[in-house]
Amino acid sequence: MAKKTPEQKAAEERRYIAASGAANAQELEPFLTDPNQSIRAVAVMNPDADADILDRFANDRFWGVRMEVVHNANVSLATLRRLLERDVPKRGVIHHAARKKLEERGVVFGANGMPLDMA
Repeated sequence: MAKKTPEQKAAEERRYIAASGAANAQELEPFLTDPNQSIRAVAVMNPDADADILDRFANDRFWGVRMEVVHNANVSLATLRRLLERDVPKRGVIHHAARKKLEERGVVFGANGMPLDMA
């Protein structure tokens, strides 16, 4: 992979600043498709990210971005539930983090590792 030019580095830095400084979902939306996963993760960490935009970021193919969705205080119960994995062998860090947050919010899990109302 070729080294980034100074212009590319500057543009990336501007996107980091914009992602962390966005004030609403409309300003965060362009970062849904940013080619840099760490910039997408910064956008998800933004405290102004609402439940709807977080739900859209939860579709990201990189687990690091999805993990930041779980950690955001504004994430909805529906998004957390969607991040759970029914197939036990496929459960990973996202499932376990989502489960922990759901349990903190009072959701009860059964022996199968899923919420009782989803069994």
